[in-house]
Amino acid sequence: MVVGTARISLYIRDNHSLKEKRKIVKSVIAKVQHRFNASIAEVDSNDKWQVIGLGISVVGNDRRFVNSVLDKILAYVDSLYLGEMIDSDIEIVNI
Repeated sequence: MVVGTARISLYIRDNHSLKEKRKIVKSVIAKVQHRFNASIAEVDSNDKWQVIGLGISVVGNDRRFVNSVLDKILAYVDSLYLGEMIDSDIEIVNI
């Protein structure tokens, strides 16, 4: 079994409240879950209204497949233009 995790940090320039941030977070989570069937949640920067920290996990039986899915998810989140991706990290573990 192969488990892949990714961490993404997004910066939102024109955001002025936690309420607006939550709306963007819910939108990103719903879109990624629907399109890729991956687990995703806000895991960092909960109190900062201009920074979103997302954690993503994918499970599969092929390392290349898991890496490919995570790369596609990162590209997809970046292509949504909801925020500027300031950091991303991928880790893949064989169990």
